[in-house]
Amino acid sequence: MTHKRNLTMGATLAGALVSGGLALTGSAAAAGTHEVRIAASDDAYVSATRLAYNTGQADKLVAGRIAGETKVAFLKFRVGALATGSAITGAELKLVTDGHAVPGTLTVSRVADTTWSEKTLTAANDPAIGTAVAQLRPAADATVVRVNVGALVTKPGVYSFAVKSSAVGDAARFLSAESGAEGPSIKLTVRQPVVASPSTPAPRPTTAQPTTPAPRPTTAQPTTPAPQPTTAQPTTPAPQPTTAQPTTPAPQPTTAQPTTPAECTTDAKLVPSCGVLWGAAAGGFSDTPRDQALKEWEQASGRTAAIFHQYHKGDELFPTRAEIAMTRDAARPRVLLINWKVAEGTTWAKVAAGEKNARIDRLAAHLKANYTDRFFLAPHHEPENDVNPAAGSGMTAKDFATMYRHVVTRLKAQGVQNAINVLAYMGNEKWMAQSWWPSLYPGDDVVDWIGLDSYVSAQPGAYHYGDFANLLDRAPTGGGLGFYDWATTKHASKPLMIAEWGVYHSTTRTADKAAVFNTVLPTLRNRPGIKAMVYFDCEQDDEGDRNISISSSPETLTAFRKIAADPIFNVRLR
Repeated sequence: MTHKRNLTMGATLAGALVSGGLALTGSAAAAGTHEVRIAASDDAYVSATRLAYNTGQADKLVAGRIAGETKVAFLKFRVGALATGSAITGAELKLVTDGHAVPGTLTVSRVADTTWSEKTLTAANDPAIGTAVAQLRPAADATVVRVNVGALVTKPGVYSFAVKSSAVGDAARFLSAESGAEGPSIKLTVRQPVVASPSTPAPRPTTAQPTTPAPRPTTAQPTTPAPQPTTAQPTTPAPQPTTAQPTTPAPQPTTAQPTTPAECTTDAKLVPSCGVLWGAAAGGFSDTPRDQALKEWEQASGRTAAIFHQYHKGDELFPTRAEIAMTRDAARPRVLLINWKVAEGTTWAKVAAGEKNARIDRLAAHLKANYTDRFFLAPHHEPENDVNPAAGSGMTAKDFATMYRHVVTRLKAQGVQNAINVLAYMGNEKWMAQSWWPSLYPGDDVVDWIGLDSYVSAQPGAYHYGDFANLLDRAPTGGGLGFYDWATTKHASKPLMIAEWGVYHSTTRTADKAAVFNTVLPTLRNRPGIKAMVYFDCEQDDEGDRNISISSSPETLTAFRKIAADPIFNVRLR
């Protein structure tokens, strides 16, 4: 998929590889040689216990054995044609960790079958793994793993590798090409032929061109007096009243409003008149019943969750008896937020075409007979992970939008009037940058709330390390509106829900989450479009490598309890 494989091209050098998808490091390894970096054209991992599980769009690669589930990563690289007389004299595979310690011994093996695709790779169709190219045991604190594959990568062609780990109860985790950071790559050392030297004058005019006087006037222009008045303008009195405005009493009543809980109530769409709805999904990826996990989480955090977040798929009927009991607790009133993957076992296009109408109608009958309370419904949250932009796939962004509209309108036609519809996006820069991303939105008439599922790392140097604002303001790769600004300007009439949020660190490297939690309340007061936020709490995520618990350390819990105690969350459900 070219949208994520493009690497920045360095200066053009004679004798370098001439096909697309390559980037020169810009340094010479020796006289007559150059280093060239190639990004993986495909990368994914498979699970021995989830045979149909595809991870081609995941932001990491996993290898190891966790909870009885063995995972193997696959990589593919395309080496283009060489200039006449050039030769590859060395090749090094590079994998960058996600900040998690690298456990066990890694085995990198050749995969002869190079026809597999990250879009379709699963354990049910993964290629046979051949002989080992290398075995190594990285240091526990290694951030980069390098493997010499020079004996295999010797000429143009397609090369495929499998990465296994001997780790049991843990796994090695590396950034994928989809991570938005540096994914897997191979560094080639390419020797240029000696006979190419006489022809070297050709590049010299090219390198000489930038030294012509043309750029100098360009650099001289900024020194002209024109910019000086520009820089002088901000010193005029005009901006000062602007910066003074925030110090006026206007914002203070806004933060003061939550101190009168009786006045903060919800309307017909569960939008609070002031303040922010507080919610959680607790016990994720554990065997603890979700209602019990939420009650324990509420006790730990010091506040009842106004929103009880649950997950269902396919033909599962909801709410369950336990979920209904949680929302009808008179002492602790709650409202449900249900993520429903209605297209389980099929495609969005087929759902939109009516293939699963019986499934939708069965749920409608269940709701009408058992549950008429208002609840949030998010049909297929985080759709970006499942988009396949290929025409006819049934899983394009437009297919999702059509499916979403079909589900909402059919439920209403069947008499379901208590579902408040949420469109839950992912907070990831690479997705917002896709050409198909705007097509996911099905229309204001079928969307009641815009949701955001977004997480931030408390571990310095890790992927998405930052504060609470970073979680909200991620902008498309290449530039554009951040998510919060996009939602509140493009769809200003829609309340914004942080439908999943959390602060994490590696399960093997505890970091201070308190530093991030301390930025939550100041950020909220500068983001009035946020009307609800739902924490996703688990001691380890589905890959077993991220701790998102509010109780990972005493300092973390103390900081989180300060958030929970703030009167901004004193909203009465009605």
